[in-house]
Amino acid sequence: MYNKLPQKWLARWIDPELPHDAEIRQPASCLRRRFSVTLSDADRTAACLYITCHGLYAAFLNGERVGDFVLAPGTGDYRKRLTVQCYDVTGLLQDGENELTVILGDGWYRGSVGIDGLRNYYGTDLALLCQLELDGTPVLCSDEAWEATQQGPVRENDLQQGEVYDARLEDISGWHGVAPRDYGYDNLAATESVPVLEQERFTGKLLRTPNGETVIDFSQNLAGYTEIRVTAKAGQKITLWHGETLDENGNFTQKNFDPGDRNQNGIPQKTEYICKDGLNVYKPYFAIFGFRYAKVETDIDLADAEFTAIAVYSQMPQTGFFTCGNVDVNRLFLNSLWSMRSNFCDIPTDCPTRERAGWTGDAGVFAPTAVYLADCAKVLRKWLGECRLAQGENGLVQNIAPVNNSGSMISNMLQGSAGWGDACILVPWALYQAYGDRTVLEENYDMMTRWLDFCLQRASQTRPQNEANPWKEYLVDQGFHFGEWCQPDIDNTEAMKKTMMLGAPEVATAYFYRSAKLLSQIAAVLDKKADAERFAQIADNARKAYRFTCTQDGTITSDRQCDYVRPIAFGLLDGEENRQAADTLNELVIRNGYHLNTGFLSTPDLCSVLSEYGHTDTAYRLLLQEECPGWLYAVKKGATSIWETWDGIRPDGTVHDSLNHYSYGAITGWLFSGVCGIKLAAGKLRIAPKPDRSLGFAKAEWRSPAGPIASEWAYEESSLRFRFSVPVPAVIELPDGQIHPVEKGEYSFGVSV
Repeated sequence: MYNKLPQKWLARWIDPELPHDAEIRQPASCLRRRFSVTLSDADRTAACLYITCHGLYAAFLNGERVGDFVLAPGTGDYRKRLTVQCYDVTGLLQDGENELTVILGDGWYRGSVGIDGLRNYYGTDLALLCQLELDGTPVLCSDEAWEATQQGPVRENDLQQGEVYDARLEDISGWHGVAPRDYGYDNLAATESVPVLEQERFTGKLLRTPNGETVIDFSQNLAGYTEIRVTAKAGQKITLWHGETLDENGNFTQKNFDPGDRNQNGIPQKTEYICKDGLNVYKPYFAIFGFRYAKVETDIDLADAEFTAIAVYSQMPQTGFFTCGNVDVNRLFLNSLWSMRSNFCDIPTDCPTRERAGWTGDAGVFAPTAVYLADCAKVLRKWLGECRLAQGENGLVQNIAPVNNSGSMISNMLQGSAGWGDACILVPWALYQAYGDRTVLEENYDMMTRWLDFCLQRASQTRPQNEANPWKEYLVDQGFHFGEWCQPDIDNTEAMKKTMMLGAPEVATAYFYRSAKLLSQIAAVLDKKADAERFAQIADNARKAYRFTCTQDGTITSDRQCDYVRPIAFGLLDGEENRQAADTLNELVIRNGYHLNTGFLSTPDLCSVLSEYGHTDTAYRLLLQEECPGWLYAVKKGATSIWETWDGIRPDGTVHDSLNHYSYGAITGWLFSGVCGIKLAAGKLRIAPKPDRSLGFAKAEWRSPAGPIASEWAYEESSLRFRFSVPVPAVIELPDGQIHPVEKGEYSFGVSV
């Protein structure tokens, strides 16, 4: 329990003249408290505001915004953990009379959330809990002395649906008493969030579409909202609809993320602003959108209007920088960075439009790339805390954390997928490799071991067709699994039906092995010798079970690329088997016209596996593929972020699915670890670049936890020049086989080509 707050909540007061219906969107609640302090005592200088709420809050002390945390207190399973923020408000407090005002919005608490757009997921009433201290002595708390009203300017608000704001009501009226409530305090905790902040700003450019609509192009697909500056008359209205792209005819569209009949309204991503006389400046309090374009509906003269898109995401400074001789690859890198920014909003989510859900699978495949791109450890660790809270008593790790599904029998059955639940091990391991801090392993160790025991229990049940496997009790062919998921030329629905009927032993057993092997290593790091031995034995048996059912004495006979990538990347093959499998994989890619057909889980490892086994040229051909499916197809279509599917905008211009998913941006990790060869494993640095003349040159800088690391190469006629900068002792491996153990410093090498 967090014990810095008073024992009184202030429940949202319902105005008697407003309909009190949980299904009708309510205006935001405004609360205020006037109070006096004396600041003449020189010893009384530090003022702190502790605050949290049901919903979202925006606090103002004497008219000035408290802090810069957008969408506070953040998301999570509020029933189990509701975080409290502390703000230094010393500079906002004044001697004598003061006024603290708090506006409460719906947010994740009772707004639309998750795949199904569920409303009132945690409750129907909003509430405030706060305390202001001056040098540790409370001078204000959430008590009966407050006033409340719903007659403020925010008339409707929803994170996904949007916001309605009436500037004519900014002189707030209708104040009345408050309603103290006892909601309990056992779920309160000190905040683990890094602030969600307003960050980059993009000036919009007005354009007229073929169907005559006025649309703003902000040039970058992002998550955030639009700030409006416009001069108008009282009562004039301006409505903005936010979308990611234009359709095949050049007109505004939302078809690519609109789920149809959800809530009968889809996801309009709409702000509706009713003007006051004169200059109007507005941005939403309690809504955030995924967009590049905004359609404008208004009768206001927009000649002098200004529209600015403001990117909103967790505070995580960029740490990875990459450039090369191919402008499209440079754009691909930026697209990956922007999709990460767009989806790291307090927790890692899949997209900023349709679902905004903390899918474990997405985080699991992207975490090794994320640690290169930005200082994201705190965001991922906060999310891992949500995974722990969502874990079932039997050890099952949910596919989404925090959980936001309907809780139906079907939704409960479709949980614990291999490759998704395994993120509880994969993400802490990626963080440990990058940061070298074993704390993240310690705080998640119980979750990891319980997940593995769940997988072991699931493996103990075997389908009849696999009874002959001598290690059948370590073969995972039961339970729900998404499988490889989203392979370009395979229908997802049909693939899911197949896995539900026959299981997914290749994918599920491979992940069982990988997680057991990593957990054995984690136990060793944590000095848990008995556990390390136990998990190593489980891994060995799972490997044998995999090899018996999924290969023929280590020989793979599949025609799918993923069935070669995964066993090579995970270490399920022996010696020469790896090279034979890599050679076959290379042939499959060539026969497929240098197109990949891997899915969600194995695509991140594809280029790495090829280049590690002598097929660097093929890896580069894949990287530079401009046809669909290929990473540069979207770039050539003008993408400024990573798409959910390879053909998010089809050749004929039709659009579908999200255009801002970071998962396929995991290729960016290979730009660092493969193209420029930077690999840091718990403080041990190895640099082994895999250059290719098709890029001309490549340069990566990673401002790593160990210090800034730089790796650069460039072709110069008949030679290849390398430059490295390392902050710690390292091993440098050049393509011609040279190995150079080096100390901290800068180094240059050249090889003939």
